[in-house]
Amino acid sequence: MKAIVFSKYGTPDGLELREVDKPVLRDDEVLIKVHAASVNDWDWGLLRGKPFLIRLLFGLLKPKINILGLDVAGQVETVGRNVDKFQPGDEVFGDISECGFGGFAEYVCARENALALKPASMTFDEAASIPHAAMLAIQGLRDKGQIQAGQKLLINGAGGGVGTFGVQIARLKDVEVTGVDSSGKLDMLRSLGFDHVIDYTQEDFTKNGQCYDLILDVKTNRSTFDYARALSPGGTYVTVGGSLTRVFQALVLGPWISMISKKKIRIVALKPNKDLGYVTELFEAGKVKPVLDGPYKLSEAPQAIRYLGEGSHKGKVIIAMEHDSKT
Repeated sequence: MKAIVFSKYGTPDGLELREVDKPVLRDDEVLIKVHAASVNDWDWGLLRGKPFLIRLLFGLLKPKINILGLDVAGQVETVGRNVDKFQPGDEVFGDISECGFGGFAEYVCARENALALKPASMTFDEAASIPHAAMLAIQGLRDKGQIQAGQKLLINGAGGGVGTFGVQIARLKDVEVTGVDSSGKLDMLRSLGFDHVIDYTQEDFTKNGQCYDLILDVKTNRSTFDYARALSPGGTYVTVGGSLTRVFQALVLGPWISMISKKKIRIVALKPNKDLGYVTELFEAGKVKPVLDGPYKLSEAPQAIRYLGEGSHKGKVIIAMEHDSKT
């Protein structure tokens, strides 16, 4: 099969399209013929080996994982002997990060508990965009943020996958939503239903005097004290990713800030795939529509990953496979 492979930490220039062996199926896994995958910050971090925690988790000097890609959508080719949830021919999607990544390839193996059935109304490209970003949005807004009708919500880093899913989920609760991102994404944010937009290159939302009941932060690029200043009394700040230094700061300072101000500081520890069924219901009801950027061909994966790393993408960056008759 064809796959995008890397053997050392570095830039997207180190990624190569190679012919490699298909993965070996285990008893509790299914072999998926991948039709689409999406690019995530984890792919960008793993490729570069940054921050240093990445190297502690995935290999100090060289990566233990050689094929990136955690969001996949495709068709079940074969099932292991202990699999009873799926059968060959089923169309599935999911976040396979806990199965060793490997989505930027024509085939990948994953445990059945990392997958859900793809509805017929959903394209493979749409399905591949959902697992990681939509779960972060839901678990950040609902589980940690406890979003309520009538609140004022701000999403920092609103133009990527988490933000574009987040605003659609938030609008179901009838909240007033402000999105923060670069100037090139503001029209797209307005079209998605953001009530207000802020160009972060022109305005710092933590210093403009506005306060919010809930902040969902995808970037985590400011001091925890700055975020707390932008919260209304009793408000909640939730981070789903970004600078690990800033996330650690939130972890350490959060309890203290909550104690003296009653403002809550929360961090999402993602539970992969937990709410795939809920998102599927929203999609089929026409309440959530993924924002797709691409698709790129598998051979163009280095460009797609670099594009995400530059931060100018809108929604989810998609990689679509082109299987030939031999595969």
